[in-house]
Amino acid sequence: MTNSAFPPLDITPEFVAAAKASKAWPFEEARKIVKRYSRDGYPDEVLFETGYGPSGLPHIGTFGEVARTSMVINAFRLLTEDKVKVRLLCFSDDMDGMRKIPDNVPNKEMLEAHLGKPLTDVPDPFSNEHDSFGRHNNARLRAFLDQFGFTYEFASSTDYYRDGVFDEILLRCAEKYDEIMAVMLPTLGEERRATYSPFLPISPTSGRVLYVPMKAVDPAAGTVTFDDEDGSEVTLPITGGHVKLQWKPDFSMRWAALGVDFEMYGKDHQNNSQLYDKICRILGARAPEHFIYELFLDDKGEKISKSKGNGISMEQWLSYASPESLSLFMYSKPKTAKRLFFDIIPRQVDEYFQHLSAVHDADPKTRLNNPTWHIHAGNPPRITMPVSFSMLLNLVSASNSSNKETLWGFISQYDAEVTPQNNPKLDELVGYAIRYFEDFVKPDKQFRAPSNQERAAMDDLANRLDAMDKHSDGEALQTEVFAVGKDHGFENLREWFQALYQVLLGQDQGPRFGSFAALYGKDQTVAMIRDALSR
Repeated sequence: MTNSAFPPLDITPEFVAAAKASKAWPFEEARKIVKRYSRDGYPDEVLFETGYGPSGLPHIGTFGEVARTSMVINAFRLLTEDKVKVRLLCFSDDMDGMRKIPDNVPNKEMLEAHLGKPLTDVPDPFSNEHDSFGRHNNARLRAFLDQFGFTYEFASSTDYYRDGVFDEILLRCAEKYDEIMAVMLPTLGEERRATYSPFLPISPTSGRVLYVPMKAVDPAAGTVTFDDEDGSEVTLPITGGHVKLQWKPDFSMRWAALGVDFEMYGKDHQNNSQLYDKICRILGARAPEHFIYELFLDDKGEKISKSKGNGISMEQWLSYASPESLSLFMYSKPKTAKRLFFDIIPRQVDEYFQHLSAVHDADPKTRLNNPTWHIHAGNPPRITMPVSFSMLLNLVSASNSSNKETLWGFISQYDAEVTPQNNPKLDELVGYAIRYFEDFVKPDKQFRAPSNQERAAMDDLANRLDAMDKHSDGEALQTEVFAVGKDHGFENLREWFQALYQVLLGQDQGPRFGSFAALYGKDQTVAMIRDALSR
C-alpha cells in the first residue's frame, strides 16, 4: 500500500460509491484533484501543502489548516481507493526576515541587533537548545502537530533555498523576470513600484534580507546586482540561498518547484490568488487546486488578529475541551465567518459526542457526511457519553462543588455502571467542566427572584417531584416539569424553563431540566428549588 503512513480506511465498493456522491466539503475538494488528473492519469504522488510563518508560535489557525487539509487527503484517498500516493508537506517560511520582535519572547534587547535577518539566522532567545529563533519555532510546530497525530512531512524554506532544492526554478525566475514584474507592478503603489524586485538578496555584510531594487538581473550568469546597505555594489548568485523571493512570488515559485497539487489559505489571500496562479504558470507549472476558507471572528464579530490578541488561543481551547471538539469547529462551514470565542465551546463539545454516537450504525452515505468520519480519518472511536458537557456544567453549578470525586458521586447515582476507569473520556469531560465553570460561568452567575406566578409553579414542582418515585428517569421528570408549566398558565413553556434556570442556577439557559434533575438527583433538585424560594 502506498499510503501506509496514513490511518487505514474502510475501502469497500459501498463506501467508494458513497464518497463519489457525498456533498461533504472535503469530498467536494478532493474531487477537484481527481478531475485534475482525469485525462492524463496521476503522477507518482499527489502533494498537499500547508504553510507556516515561524515568526511566532503555532496557533489555532495553524491547527485548522493542517486539520482541514488532512480531511481532504482522506477524502481523496477513499475516492481513489487509496491507490494513489499522497503526501502532506508542512512548509515553514523560516528564511523570512524578522521584521519586528514578538511581544512574548525573552531577551528582546539581544534580538534588536538581528532585526531583518532570516529567522534561521536569529539566535534563539529562549534557550541554547536550538541554533536559531526559526529552528526553535519549527521544533514547536512539529511538536504541536505531533501532539494531534497528524501524518505529515516538515520542510524548511532555509534548507530548501540553501541546499539547492529551489535553484532550478530560481534561475527560471531570472529568465522570466520581466513577466513576473509585469504581473506584480500593477498591484503596487507608485512608491513601492519604484524599488520593487521579486528578488530579495541576503546582504553579505549584515546578513539582513534586503528590500532593494535590482541594478541588473543576469539569467545567463544566474546573478543579481544591487547596492548593499553600505552603498557598495554587490553581485550575488541567485542560487544557493544567497537570494530569496518576496512572499507573493515565493508562494508561486514553491508551487512550481515542488509540484504542489492542493493548498488552502484564508480569505485574506483571496485577492492575491489569481496573482499566485499567474506567476506559477509563467514559471511553466500548473497552479494547485485551492480552497479559500473564511477567517475567524471574535466575540464582537471583528476579525481575529494575532497582534490584538482578541481571539482564543489553542492552549486556551484545550484547557476547556478536547482537540476533537476543536476539529469539529474547523470542519463545520469552513467558508462561513464564525465566532471563535469561549462561549462556543460547550456546544462544540456536545455536538461532537452527538455526531460520534450516530456515526457507527449509519449507512455509508450518512457515515461519510458525519463530521466524526473526517475528524478521525475514517476511524471514529466508539465512545459512550452518558452525560453532556452542558449537563456537567449545571451539575457543577448546582452542587457548588469543584471536586471531581463529589461530581462522580452524582454521576454514579445516575448511572451505576459508569466509572472514571471505564469511561476516561467522561472523566476528562468532568475536569473540563470544572475549569470552564470556574472561569466563565461562575463569574457571570446572577440569580433573580421569581415572579408570583413562577413562585407558585416552582413550589408546586417541588411538591410533585417530592412525591415521585426516587428512581424516576429524566423523561418522567421532564414530563412533570412540562405539566407544571402548563397547569400554571405559561403560554410559552420556554419562558418557564428559562425561569427555572435563572432562579435556581443564576443563568439564562441549560440542558433539558428533567435530565439535569435525574443527574443531580430528585431529592437534591427538590432541596435546590426550596432553598431558592426561601432566599
